[in-house]
Amino acid sequence: MKPPQGPADKTLPTPDPAQVQLIRSYGPGHFLISEREWRSPVLVTPTRTTEWNVVRAEDLALDNLAALREAPTPTELLVVGCGPRAVFLPPALRASLKAAGLSLEVVDTGSACRIYNVLLAEGRRVAAALIPV
Repeated sequence: MKPPQGPADKTLPTPDPAQVQLIRSYGPGHFLISEREWRSPVLVTPTRTTEWNVVRAEDLALDNLAALREAPTPTELLVVGCGPRAVFLPPALRASLKAAGLSLEVVDTGSACRIYNVLLAEGRRVAAALIPV
């Protein structure tokens, strides 16, 4: 007689870094995204990573998020990594991003990297705007 089967394994599939932009590591002044090292702020989508010309989260604006509008799939959630700690973004900025269809999560950069990877593994339409720690 076979033993009863337990609940199905709930592990999430790990994205293949050759096919999506997976944040593999981060540290002081750098990121390793898929197979490439970055030493600047970056804007990460599932299909592309680009340099991001923002050095402070307070400088975030629709203008410097143009790469998200050029992405083949619209982003539903933007995770902002502010560096070593999260900062408060003004309500007017949050409202303008929401009006453009972007939900926002503002956290420290380490948390942003982890949140992005989890949501990417879940198949969510996520992007990350990351300032190095």
